[in-house]
Amino acid sequence: MTCIIVATAHRLFFCKSPLRNFEPEKMKILTSLVVLASLTLVSTSCVTQKKYTAAQDRATLCENNLDNSQNEIAVLQNSLANEKNRTKSLEQQIEYFKSTNTNLLARLSDLSVVSKSGAESIKQSLSALNEQNRYIKDLTTSMQRKDSINLVLVMNLKRSLDNFEDEDIHIEVKKGVVYVSISDKMLFRSGSYQISKRAEEVIGKIAKIVNDHKELDILVEGHTDNVPIANECMVDNWDLSVKRATSIVRLMQNKFSVQPSRMTAGGRSEYLPKTTNETVEGRAKNRRTEIVILPKLDQFFELLEPPTASTDLEQ
Repeated sequence: MTCIIVATAHRLFFCKSPLRNFEPEKMKILTSLVVLASLTLVSTSCVTQKKYTAAQDRATLCENNLDNSQNEIAVLQNSLANEKNRTKSLEQQIEYFKSTNTNLLARLSDLSVVSKSGAESIKQSLSALNEQNRYIKDLTTSMQRKDSINLVLVMNLKRSLDNFEDEDIHIEVKKGVVYVSISDKMLFRSGSYQISKRAEEVIGKIAKIVNDHKELDILVEGHTDNVPIANECMVDNWDLSVKRATSIVRLMQNKFSVQPSRMTAGGRSEYLPKTTNETVEGRAKNRRTEIVILPKLDQFFELLEPPTASTDLEQ
């Protein structure tokens, strides 16, 4: 900084500049002012290493917060685009049913003679169409509510687990439900199903959010790589994957008070890999436990069940 100021003063004093026309005494005064300003600037621009490091830390924190916000915006934009597409499709169906309803009414008004049985059949058809419209609207509302809950879950989970490494925890919405994938190196020792202290902290944060949404169920799936295992406690990778899943479920029930009726534990062994098992990195990604947060099954089937009137229409 001092070099820059001195160089600037040199150009002002000795290059082709109007300053060269100053009188000697005025030049001395100007020189003194420039040197004084330079020293002031240098003294005020210096900071301690501690302050500099703190500033760097604050900058890094801001960058991390910005990245998290951008990720959340991307999730919201993607979900909004999907919802717009579904809404457009449903609106087209509703317009079709309205058009069909109008055509039927027009034809009915044009008929001069209609048998009693024919009129009754038309009424039933119109009733079925109206019921179908209500079903589509209810289905749309339910889907929008489910997507909204998923977005809230994703944002809360990411915010709660922000202090953990991204490579160990991955959160995404897939097939309409929220997946939390946790690497085995964070949860267990190699070949073991005993949960580490670090893992208890992660599971506790997830359990807290799960307890805030009691209308949802939890499926815990254990996954392994294709390296065989056999010891006095486990016969094969099926045993290992199941025992890891039940360890997570048991911890959520006993320590974090998640209702056991809401949880299911299962093992997928090596048969649902995320990537190849031919490399060390690939096998590490495949060794994981996935916590799937999904609607209660009875509510889900009720949502998919069509109204009775639509069955009458098909007949």
